[in-house]
Amino acid sequence: MTHEWWRSAVIYQIYPRSFADASGDGVGDLTGITNRLDAVRDLGVDVVWLSPFMTSPQKDAGYDVTDYRDIDPLFGTLEDFDRMLARAHELGLRVIIDLVPNHSSDQHVWFQQALAAAPGSPERARYMFRDGDGDTPPNNWQSVFGGPAWTRVPDGQWYLHLFDSSQPDFDWSNEEVRAEFRDILRFWLDRGVDGFRVDVAHGLVKADGLPNYTPPADAASMGGAEPVPYWGQDGVHDVYREWRTVLEEYEDERILCAEAWMPTVQEIANWVRPDEMHQAFNFGYLSTAWDPAELRGIIDESLAAFGDVGAPSTWVLSNHDVVRHATRLALGDAAPQGHGVGPRSEGVPEQTFGLRRGRAATALMLALPGSAYVYQGEELGLPEAVELPDEARQDPTWFRTGGERYGRDGCRVPIPWTRSGESYGFSESGASWLPQPDGWAALSREAQEGVEGSTLELYRSLLRLRREHALGAGGIEWLDTDPSVLSFRNGDVIVVVNFGDRAVELPNGEVLAASATLEGGTLPTDTAAWVRTEA
Repeated sequence: MTHEWWRSAVIYQIYPRSFADASGDGVGDLTGITNRLDAVRDLGVDVVWLSPFMTSPQKDAGYDVTDYRDIDPLFGTLEDFDRMLARAHELGLRVIIDLVPNHSSDQHVWFQQALAAAPGSPERARYMFRDGDGDTPPNNWQSVFGGPAWTRVPDGQWYLHLFDSSQPDFDWSNEEVRAEFRDILRFWLDRGVDGFRVDVAHGLVKADGLPNYTPPADAASMGGAEPVPYWGQDGVHDVYREWRTVLEEYEDERILCAEAWMPTVQEIANWVRPDEMHQAFNFGYLSTAWDPAELRGIIDESLAAFGDVGAPSTWVLSNHDVVRHATRLALGDAAPQGHGVGPRSEGVPEQTFGLRRGRAATALMLALPGSAYVYQGEELGLPEAVELPDEARQDPTWFRTGGERYGRDGCRVPIPWTRSGESYGFSESGASWLPQPDGWAALSREAQEGVEGSTLELYRSLLRLRREHALGAGGIEWLDTDPSVLSFRNGDVIVVVNFGDRAVELPNGEVLAASATLEGGTLPTDTAAWVRTEA
């Protein structure tokens, strides 16, 4: 994959603290990633994306950065990063990294300078410091993590933090902030990274006047359907046009991918116009229920919206912020996005039932044209770790809501590599920063490797077939089916997904792959199959 590789790439997300621990401290690290890159290459993906590893006090798992040009000692050193990057490139894997531009850590030198400076100073102008009305903050905005979005400092001013109080928002109307991040981009591009996944890409710019806003009661953590004064402001697109010019200074293709939680796919497509980003996460697809009509609708909408601006659609089912899809797709409405699930949640499905849907959903996703994202551990069929004890939880959402929302710890539990060992091979010491569920030995990579029908081998097969049949670069033609079935042709492959409660007939042809055991020539419920026919 060379020219415009990002249009059809399969990108594997590594959450560094939960992937592999080489140091033995129970937290994953860069050397652990380097040691396991062969396994990622053998899966059949094209790119790895690394969640944050920059210097941070780790109050929000690295999304609170103190130094954007260095590695947190928890994960290693810049030399470790360079070795990891060189090894990935040697294996034919590209590497994109997380960048967090909406906010820094409160330990960042700029914010410490701001606290020491006076109101109205250049140091404070780098962040969103504002005057309130005595004990009343500048407006009524609430943090994504719960509680007020403003914190008062001793001299009476308030600073904005859309997330935790330890994550103050930058003021992106300040040219010094813009110049700093252009330089940060070049620092990592010069080291050889292939692109950036941009955290909270719909944030950064806030509406003039900072008007009051109360989201609807049923809104997800990133806002409601109506315009939100701190999400998706027009001025944010000027920032990414500047960034695109920086990337185009480099001869080989480097990319930007937006994490932009917007109400519609059409709005998300604004981030991937020709002079802005290359990709944007398709959260509309991720959030769609396990329903054939709804899925067909979002697929059509996505292909049209992204196609209208000349960009590929992306497809994603799981990541480090949402309930794993092997659990979520069987939950119904039991787990609103961002709230998580735990021991006291209602409607948590039996693991086998959830995994059956999860495997079928993956077979559907990987047959769609465009770029697909795979989150570490989903190739093992990992469910959400629901039974985490309260005392083990670390997500700020859990603490800021007084335990009302479980947050994201359940999808961030370290993944199992081996059948045995206290941490199933995650760490030689047996330590694990979050406890792993009992029974994960059977889900480990070692237990599934070479086992026909295992989730690992299903992913390998699907990824190989996707490449062989160029499905990522193809297009789809819907086929007439029963309303409980979704079916389309992509090149010489027909994809059939059965959502009904009865088995259905498969089309004539060679079955290339199926997400579950077939019943003769029929497709059971919650199962997907790829069938090769004459195009």
